[in-house]
Amino acid sequence: MSNATINQHSGEIVASKDVAAPKDAAAVILLRANGEAHAPEIFWARRGAELNFLPGCYAFPGGGREASDFSTPILNAPDSETSAMICCAARELFEELGVMLAHGDLTPNKKEFASFVDDFHTGRLSFTELLERFNLHLDADDFTFAGRWVTPPFSPRRFDTWFFLVECPADQEPRSLSSEFEEGEWISATDALVRWQRAERLVAPPVLHALKTLAAGMTDDLVERFLSVPHAHREPARRIEFLSNFICFPLRTPTHPPATYTNCYIVGGRELVVIDPASPHEDEQAALAAMIDKLLAEGRGVREIILTHHHPDHIGGVAALQSHLAAHGRVSVAAHRLTAGALEGVIRVDRLIEDSEMLHLDGDWPLHLRAMHTPGHARGHLCFYEERTGALITGDNVVGFGSVLIDPREGDMRDYLESLRKLRALPHVSVLLGGHGPVVGTPYAKIDEYIAHRLERERSILAAVEMGASEPAEIVARVYTDVPSRTHQMAESAVISHLQKLETDGFVARGKDGRYIYTALAT
Repeated sequence: MSNATINQHSGEIVASKDVAAPKDAAAVILLRANGEAHAPEIFWARRGAELNFLPGCYAFPGGGREASDFSTPILNAPDSETSAMICCAARELFEELGVMLAHGDLTPNKKEFASFVDDFHTGRLSFTELLERFNLHLDADDFTFAGRWVTPPFSPRRFDTWFFLVECPADQEPRSLSSEFEEGEWISATDALVRWQRAERLVAPPVLHALKTLAAGMTDDLVERFLSVPHAHREPARRIEFLSNFICFPLRTPTHPPATYTNCYIVGGRELVVIDPASPHEDEQAALAAMIDKLLAEGRGVREIILTHHHPDHIGGVAALQSHLAAHGRVSVAAHRLTAGALEGVIRVDRLIEDSEMLHLDGDWPLHLRAMHTPGHARGHLCFYEERTGALITGDNVVGFGSVLIDPREGDMRDYLESLRKLRALPHVSVLLGGHGPVVGTPYAKIDEYIAHRLERERSILAAVEMGASEPAEIVARVYTDVPSRTHQMAESAVISHLQKLETDGFVARGKDGRYIYTALAT
């Protein structure tokens, strides 16, 4: 992990890049008529498994603005910033889907143009140079501004994205040309929305808003409806429903950057459970209460508050939420018995949840959450699996970015690896909903990555001991060369956890002086 920060409250080692101002980006909502004026088709695609940002989610073509986007002249652009963003949108559309939204006559040069496309994709020719070479030009009138969305601050990768509505040229067909997209399709906005409602597709808030807006019809006030929500004007969304009936509500918590937010999940239809009302801050507690009030106004009810584990950045808002909901009757708190023991005198846990217990939530799409005792990060840690949707709420066992620290004072590396393998063995997981960061739509690859990372660390630690390193601080200096020195004190906890496992496995031994030595059993 390069450029990492250790979150001392939740015990995570997390990557700290891209935590500054959101990066400027543009996206294209590509439309085509399908014979029904009120129901156009949109082109969307599944983001590649190797991407760092929202892998596995369905999205529109787009990407970050480049410096060269300012150098492309565009007809009818009102200002230089809009011009650059339109160029960014056109470039990304061509780069990812092969759709050239430019004016000019390519007919005599199609073969020659095709040969230059390869130069563009390999970086030998810029988009601006390609346009100039074939006397093509962009026109701002082809791009209808449909909002500007900013990634919420719970993610270390953030974008300030301009969305544009664009009609696909009749003589062009989009196709995935880069690793950004694994597959794509034309689909009516209505059908796409139904797939999301059935939990068959993962989408980010601006995509969901676009589907709902287009599904309501191609009326004269279409653009006005796109711009009718504050999130379309750079106000980050608080209610994030990547998957239908699984609301992620990030709450600011007293952790170290970049994991300054903990995800609270409100799960269910008519019956709701609130998982990890995390924040001790009054303004955040009020925001969560207001959002839950809106759900109550829809005729829903909160059945229970559930805790994945006892860490302060997951339980800080329990009492405030109970107090707020008191008018509707006392809402109980449920957790694993080991979590209840750790919270004794702090939070009253009314009901104990054990491994394999089923929690049934009524609604138009009933949910059946299976509790899974997954110790390692914390002794009483719980995950929750919903088989129909494939949703897996992972707490702090797997998070949306970085890796998780196993503190030997309350965790166990052997247990943690076993818990990861237990999650990996589930038959149908479509998405990981972690305690921090965005969703992970490539669940098995992420769990494999976590296991491989731990085993790689273990091999490096064992090699360091074999080479003569005998104390945790010395091992950290040799092994954790990819993290800043300011994190080394916390990294020692991870090393001790690994050493305890290696000692149990018989690969190292600890002498009377407390130093570790490599043992013959390792050979």
